[in-house]
Amino acid sequence: MASWDDVRRIALALPEATERASYDGLPAWRVRDKPFVWERPLRRPDLDALGAAPDGPLLGVRVADLGVKEALLADDPSVYLTTPHFDGYPAVLVRLDRISPSELVEVITDAWYARAPKRLAAAHRADQEPTRPG
Repeated sequence: MASWDDVRRIALALPEATERASYDGLPAWRVRDKPFVWERPLRRPDLDALGAAPDGPLLGVRVADLGVKEALLADDPSVYLTTPHFDGYPAVLVRLDRISPSELVEVITDAWYARAPKRLAAAHRADQEPTRPG
């Protein structure tokens, strides 16, 4: 089970990532002031739309586009969900108590790439590539 400490550690390890409370005082992580992951509890309209509310902590995660969103939702509905609040918006909710640590790293890193400026993202990608013996 992933924790908020895991989210914080993974997010803040990415270049120029910062933590700042969102407008409702909950933790959110940003790159150059663009949020890429945030704590997102369900609100009354979400609960009304879902019927049976999932238990456990939820992480809001920005994704590259609506195609990625649909793929994640289809791939593992026990981990990824959405609400009408996010209709037409490239983001999903992640059940922290159901995601593996390696998948959490991947989803947070992909969220960072979706929001980071192109040059910063390209520099980070280049840093992550293994060096080849020459």
